[in-house]
Amino acid sequence: MKKWMVILVLLAACGDSRETKLQNFLLKGNIAFKQRNFDQASYYYGEAIKVEPCFADAWNNLGTISFELRHYDQANEYYEKAIACKPDFLNALFNHANTSYELKEYYKALDDLEKIRKVKPDTSLVYFTEGLVYTKMREFDKALQAFQSAINLDTANMDYHVNHAIVQFYLRQFDIAKAELIAAMQRKPEEPNIYNTLALIESEQGNYSAALQWVNKALELSPRQPYFLNNRGFIYLSTNEIEKATADINESISIDPYNAWAYRNKGLLAMFQQDYAYAERLFQQALKTDDFVDKIYFYLGMNYLNMNKRGLACEAFNKSEQRVERMVTNDQIKMCKTENAQ
Repeated sequence: MKKWMVILVLLAACGDSRETKLQNFLLKGNIAFKQRNFDQASYYYGEAIKVEPCFADAWNNLGTISFELRHYDQANEYYEKAIACKPDFLNALFNHANTSYELKEYYKALDDLEKIRKVKPDTSLVYFTEGLVYTKMREFDKALQAFQSAINLDTANMDYHVNHAIVQFYLRQFDIAKAELIAAMQRKPEEPNIYNTLALIESEQGNYSAALQWVNKALELSPRQPYFLNNRGFIYLSTNEIEKATADINESISIDPYNAWAYRNKGLLAMFQQDYAYAERLFQQALKTDDFVDKIYFYLGMNYLNMNKRGLACEAFNKSEQRVERMVTNDQIKMCKTENAQ
């Protein structure tokens, strides 16, 4: 998620007035924040709040520190204090929407974005973020509309085009997604997410050689990007290159321990190695981190079958079917009907 940046406030005034103290503390805090010295930044913002308990800028910036540290509940509280002090504070509203997104409180995020849109109806980032929220909600048609609105307002932003194509990928409109990505590539060939998404499409279609070429191109442009490494690890896993798969997936997790897709793929590795109990823990870790993860319930169901836990397998398969992942076989559906009838 992208969030609005903290804006440094510089003063022309001098002296020891209350307003000058507030702005000096804010300035010092912002400098420390830019240096990622979060303890010092928090101290200065706290000093500003001692001078003015309803200083919205300081509360907002404290929220951003907590957000950077992934302390989302705390960030949420700080942003709400900023908004309570200054209800029309668009920066805080947007940051609160980002935090609600991370907390999976998607309707709260949409409510914040609607408030911003009423004041700034032509803000492309609002529509883009709305598209991200709808994607997580699996309301893909609404996500496409939101990303298209963002593109209409800022056609030069390739993030908007790539995310529009990713939704086409989730809808399994592979040819449309490819065409959109190729068009984006012609406009911005140095954008690595274009190549990573093309790799996802080719991998989904079983074209692993082409997928590997695309993801390697993405990694040339952005080495050690955890999502790209994990994607390559999945390709290696699909072609039975287990050592390479293990190295990429483990490196992805070491770089970003919150990468749910990497835990899913590490679970697939464990399942391949017949360590089903460990695979179950990894799949559950993936779900805990982000339950949006593609095909996670199907793989979890397959793992339960390997553990001879048919009831749990059928529960997982049912959830996979509800997501329209089109992975559960007719034989598995028949098996589950028999299991339910017993």
